[in-house]
Amino acid sequence: MDFKEELKKYQQEINQGLEKYIRKQKCLEQEWNESMEYSLMAGGKRLRPILTLATYKLFQADFEKCIPYAIAIEMIHNFSLIHDDLPGIDNDDFRHGKPTNHKQFDEATAILAGDGLLNFAYMVISEDFIHSDLQELPKKNKVLKEFTKAVDRMIAGEYIDTKWEGRKVTTEELKYIHENKTGSLLKISVRMGAILANCTEQELEKVTNYAQKIGLAFQIKDDILSEEGDEKVLGKPVGNDKQLEKCTYVSQYGLQGAKDILDKITKEAIEELRDFGPKAQFLKELALYIQSRNK
Repeated sequence: MDFKEELKKYQQEINQGLEKYIRKQKCLEQEWNESMEYSLMAGGKRLRPILTLATYKLFQADFEKCIPYAIAIEMIHNFSLIHDDLPGIDNDDFRHGKPTNHKQFDEATAILAGDGLLNFAYMVISEDFIHSDLQELPKKNKVLKEFTKAVDRMIAGEYIDTKWEGRKVTTEELKYIHENKTGSLLKISVRMGAILANCTEQELEKVTNYAQKIGLAFQIKDDILSEEGDEKVLGKPVGNDKQLEKCTYVSQYGLQGAKDILDKITKEAIEELRDFGPKAQFLKELALYIQSRNK
């Protein structure tokens, strides 16, 4: 199976998993449920849950046990996108080529849809806890603790990114923003898969290093696409970062400088997986996919 086929298979697995949690019943809050479904099923790369499943598969053959955690991280990601698009933050009208949630519904519904997906993620995990064997709970407690911290760091990074618009930042401050805003969810996605698959501490360190590097790479690529991407492919306007005077790798290092850093950090991410041999091929190619993506 080649990379694109395997990627598509993972995406289908995640979409099928998400469908199980969509609320279809008629009720007074039906539009709220529809707004959550609208964003959750609007498309996207499903990168974070795929990282969870693919990392689990690096150590264990059957990733069925970690699917609830993959679903939960995708719910968190979509909660962040809904709120990120709101008028008070990035004020975006389109995502994935479709109207953003607050444009499709209204601002109040979008805020509450984001809140709903945030809470829904913890409902999914708590349901898994209820049906877990006692011997599995210690590692799942560890995952939950790290999960909650990752969400906290993602929100903190978004806060700084929003409040520091137009401000000149240092290299370390820029790295801090990106490691939290984008990197925290990508890192926990990898670590969840590894911990749930009973990896060793040494193995966990290696995949964590990989995750930190692709997390930074993902945000740098986003910065580059915001500068020179194709709006029709991206499904959202280009140039918003510059207009809002956001702190980005392009604004800090220039377009070519950002590309050079992206190339370097992608190679470093792949090198972190060297000891895993052929089993890590998909994750290696995923790093290259992040670097070369056009949306």
